[in-house]
Amino acid sequence: MKKSFLKKLSRNEMNDRIFSVVGLLATLLGVGVFLVLLADVAMDGLKRLNWSFLTSFPSRNPFDAGILSAWVGTVWLMAVTGAIAIPLGIMAGIYLEEYGKRNKLAGFIEVNIANLAGIPSIIYGLLGLGLFVRFLDLGRSVLAGGATLALLILPIIILATREALRAVPVSLREASFALGATKWQTLKYQILPAAFPGILTGIILAMSRAIGESAPLIMIGALAYIAFLPQQLSDPFTALPIQIFNWVSRPQHEFAVNAAAGILVLLFITLMMNGLAIWLRYRFEKKVRW
Repeated sequence: MKKSFLKKLSRNEMNDRIFSVVGLLATLLGVGVFLVLLADVAMDGLKRLNWSFLTSFPSRNPFDAGILSAWVGTVWLMAVTGAIAIPLGIMAGIYLEEYGKRNKLAGFIEVNIANLAGIPSIIYGLLGLGLFVRFLDLGRSVLAGGATLALLILPIIILATREALRAVPVSLREASFALGATKWQTLKYQILPAAFPGILTGIILAMSRAIGESAPLIMIGALAYIAFLPQQLSDPFTALPIQIFNWVSRPQHEFAVNAAAGILVLLFITLMMNGLAIWLRYRFEKKVRW
């Protein structure tokens, strides 16, 4: 019996080692492909990046074309998307996890939220076209685009909020209740501060997905070429993914170089947003002591 146990133990150790090696190889493969793609884009795009490229409007001449309207439109979109999706997603997650009843309706809602998180983005574009552009008559505006992207990332933020709330130790809740705190006081002063780093992680993932989406914006009719900057929420707009898509579809090699430079700018904006969110998460994690 002892020999059988040792044999089983050695087999399990071997399986652990094999799994570790396979996991490491898969990680290296993914990182390697990303670095190759990044290097290829950087070799083409870095030579085009300059101040004129960032401050010029699009043009039919690839050497004069810039991304001013595109990156400004992207900033507008992310501001509107975050302003709509983040508070709604957090509040919906808090209600479903802390206040919602555990019944068949709640189960039905949970299943549908999980399914919505995996729906292709073009479906949200069709929904935004029908609901915001036509039914609410918002037109091809910044508000319509931001609201469409907000619908896209809303399920992700809701799921992340619920998971972060579940991760808070039960002992923290019980200690707060034992000291006479109400449910709202416990949630406000104990649960939410402890769960906020996890919620921020979900927001990072959601906003990173939204900033690179082009299919929903194409479906609602975002313009590929505009020579002005949006001044208010009702103005037409373009965005970096739309501009990149437009340049890539052109046959001239110079437009492909412009697209590579636009990809680098989009990647930089994404990293800046993620860096800010990670810094905020780190600060909240330092304040939380369980």
